[in-house]
Amino acid sequence: MNIITKDRSIYAMCATNPPVLTVAAGSRVVFETRDAFGDQIKSETDAFDGLDWERINPATGPLYVEGAEVGDVLAVTIEKIEIADKGVVVCGKGMGTLGHLFDDAHIKILPIVDDRVIFSDEITFPINKMIGVIGTAPDPAVGAISSGTPCAHGGNLDCKKIAEGATLMLPVNVPGALLAMGDLHAAMADGEIGVSGLEVAGRVTVTVDVLKSANLPTPMLRNDTHIMTLASHEDLDIAVDMAVENMAKYLMSDRGMTLADATMLISLTGNVRICQVVDPKKTIRVEMRL
Repeated sequence: MNIITKDRSIYAMCATNPPVLTVAAGSRVVFETRDAFGDQIKSETDAFDGLDWERINPATGPLYVEGAEVGDVLAVTIEKIEIADKGVVVCGKGMGTLGHLFDDAHIKILPIVDDRVIFSDEITFPINKMIGVIGTAPDPAVGAISSGTPCAHGGNLDCKKIAEGATLMLPVNVPGALLAMGDLHAAMADGEIGVSGLEVAGRVTVTVDVLKSANLPTPMLRNDTHIMTLASHEDLDIAVDMAVENMAKYLMSDRGMTLADATMLISLTGNVRICQVVDPKKTIRVEMRL
């Protein structure tokens, strides 16, 4: 089994990051991951302002995939997500959409029992395991992009549909693609309004394939029921426009539709969803049934 251990972490996705493992296309790979806080928070009384912010949002990797060339698409199929038996969630001053209402930070460490999160004695809910950070190296002309930032290469998309059974299509901007991932969540709602999901350490098993001449508007996600286009921008309205346009492009190229038909079909059956609104760029997805 090909395994990348969690000590092989990067904090920015970049064309110059040296690969830590090389595999052939079609290989299965296990990524061990730290939580989004770099496993630094051990108790609810830890000083949040005492965290080493240079160790936030670690991504394990990068992985070099043989045969992946610039212009190709890397298809990452998520076979399995294994998570720890507890996770960390935070909120507080300056964080998320309600950060202006707080004077300090608050931390909860929540146990996970029988696939349910124990929020309190009265409140429990099912887990929804997903990957927050997953991406390839960005275009070399762009330079390094923090693993806490989403963009055209993927990154911190915080999309709850990036889960077991889904395949994420990412652009190949450099030979080998240089795939990295981390920031697993045991639970996270659309929006991630408090700035964190239930942050957990864990392991992700994926299969990586190279798609030649795919002409897909990446990042793009597919599961058993839906195809989804993803887009990120500082302006939420612009992110919506980008994701919708990408879906229209897909319908035109893959289904042979006219722009008018694609627009009408999206308006009738396509759902525009918010993935997250708390990262440097906000992320939108457009979902359409297969």
